Amino acid sequence: MQAKKCAAIVLAAGSGKRMKSNVKKQYMQINGRPLIYYSLKAFETFGVNEIILVTSQNEIEYCRKQIVEKYGITSVSSIVAGGKERYDSVYEGLKAIKDCDYVFIHDGARPCISQEILNNCFETVRKYDACVAAVPAKDTIKIADENQFAEITPERSKVWIVQTPQVFQYSLVKKAYDTMFASVQELMITDDAMVVENFTDKKVKLVMGSYYNIKVTTQDDLLLVKDYLSEF
Repeated sequence: MQAKKCAAIVLAAGSGKRMKSNVKKQYMQINGRPLIYYSLKAFETFGVNEIILVTSQNEIEYCRKQIVEKYGITSVSSIVAGGKERYDSVYEGLKAIKDCDYVFIHDGARPCISQEILNNCFETVRKYDACVAAVPAKDTIKIADENQFAEITPERSKVWIVQTPQVFQYSLVKKAYDTMFASVQELMITDDAMVVENFTDKKVKLVMGSYYNIKVTTQDDLLLVKDYLSEF
């Protein structure tokens, strides 16, 4: 893979309240290993130059000893504390990167990331500078008004469900985040592509992801992920 230097930011700072468990979802055991292990191992197998693991301040040592060292994830170069919102955590990860051409930003709660998706994203970002894994919507989507009445029905063939990884030329996304944090403009930022879309003139290319690449949010998601990962 390595013609260019690549880094990965793996986000594991979320509270996971919707899981309704005393154990945060990123540390729940799936087939004998913590959920976050699978994302870290996927990027190490892919061959990124460094992985930045972003977690909460009081879990840094736990991640270092019980995940990174225990399972021998040698590509993790830094474990840093995240912020209040997702975009704060991403920014901390971006600032921790030593040197790279491209950066993969990935939710640690998506353990079923495949080498095929990583390869496709890498090939695409080299051509377009910005891309995200996504899948076409299978269902009709309704846009609701403020009273939850259906207001708009977008053409289904144009609707994609965005996943991670989201992959960018490092200098592009770092500059976009720098500009956003220096701005007084208030935005409802829900993913990294929105930062690039709002603070640069670069379009973001959609890359075919996988319907298995789900984000673990509920107990039902855990069962689906366990079945999928048991095949490997």
